[in-house]
Amino acid sequence: MANKPRVKAPKKAKKGEVVTIKTLIKHKMESGRRKGKDGKTIPRKIINKFTAKMNGELVFSMDIEPSVSANPFIQFNMKADKSGELVMEWTDDDGTVYSAKKQITVE
Repeated sequence: MANKPRVKAPKKAKKGEVVTIKTLIKHKMESGRRKGKDGKTIPRKIINKFTAKMNGELVFSMDIEPSVSANPFIQFNMKADKSGELVMEWTDDDGTVYSAKKQITVE
């Protein structure tokens, strides 16, 4: 249901710099309230959790509710302290986890 997430993050940052991370994941985000052509309710299937960790340390997290539109776009800021890997995860109602990684070098 979801495609590979898109992430825009700087490859390099200065120590202490606040950087902006932008993400977009293609996902229908079914609220569980719509009816299909057959008149039956389409089951709820949304991304309900997003987390971002830098070198294993949580830097941003959010719970997502059914009112969020399809293809959710998320933007957040983080302070660049150390070089490393930024790992972002989107968790779906059925437990599916979509992830993306970006390497950021801090100078």
